[in-house]
Amino acid sequence: MHKVIERILNLLAFLLTAGRPVTADEIRTTVAGYDQSTDEAFHRMFERDKGLLRRLGIPLELAPTDGWQVEHGYLVDPSAYALPDPGLTDEERAALWLAAEAVRLGGQVGAADALFKLGGAPVTASGEPLAASLNDGSVDLGTAFLAIAERRQLMFDYRARRRRVMPYGLVHRRGHWYLVADDEGTTKVFRMDRAEGVEAGSEANAFARPAGFRAAEFIPETSWEAGGEDLEARVFFDAEMAWWARRQIGDNGRVEELGDGAIRVIMPVANPEAFIGWLLSFEDKAELLEPGELRDRLVERVRGAS
Repeated sequence: MHKVIERILNLLAFLLTAGRPVTADEIRTTVAGYDQSTDEAFHRMFERDKGLLRRLGIPLELAPTDGWQVEHGYLVDPSAYALPDPGLTDEERAALWLAAEAVRLGGQVGAADALFKLGGAPVTASGEPLAASLNDGSVDLGTAFLAIAERRQLMFDYRARRRRVMPYGLVHRRGHWYLVADDEGTTKVFRMDRAEGVEAGSEANAFARPAGFRAAEFIPETSWEAGGEDLEARVFFDAEMAWWARRQIGDNGRVEELGDGAIRVIMPVANPEAFIGWLLSFEDKAELLEPGELRDRLVERVRGAS
């Protein structure tokens, strides 16, 4: 899959820098990655790559190579592809630089080139920023991304079972990448760092994504709602911390007012460990009332930490 990404980038770079329409034969002999043994193999590969570029929103055009319009070639107009100058202020550029420095994808330091194109980046005293890595396996993410873009089935091992799904989208939440996909007729969410042996199917356009589908809507709003268990917790929050609990319980929590400012909340729990860790942050300002099995796990956690 790395070879596919590299070939697509080589093709895009060539089309942007050529400054004129280039024929398929010229692309075959110039762009690295198109060293196919037969004409048929090259044309199949080139057609797939053209379709991928267009699905990614890149304005790939067919234009005559001369005034007689006998021969045609491919062209990406830089003015139609490049973003207009956003006119960022110094403060906005500084904020953008800080965001780029604080987050890394695949553990890699963000390149400064993009920021310089937006009007410059501030000089830093240290080349090793405090950063959050967004990596869950760059190879697997690339495979999943191409499967989504080309509507190919995606296969992987997940919780001791081989899955064959129709991937709809990737979403990053709480430091992890999540795949939203149709698994045997049900829309499910999979954490990419827990998937192994990720492979894309050989057939493009193998499924249709539902109209108006938004993958982000299927990602749980809170960390304890993303898991394999199905529990319902009743929690008491005293008046001092009720306001803070309201801000964090998510839309699925049902709040009961107790009159003195305190609240009682019924909330779904799919990940007990995440839920217990969050609840302990309230110290003695919260009490887990039910269910008993979840109270026992909370007590075990407290005793183990003491």
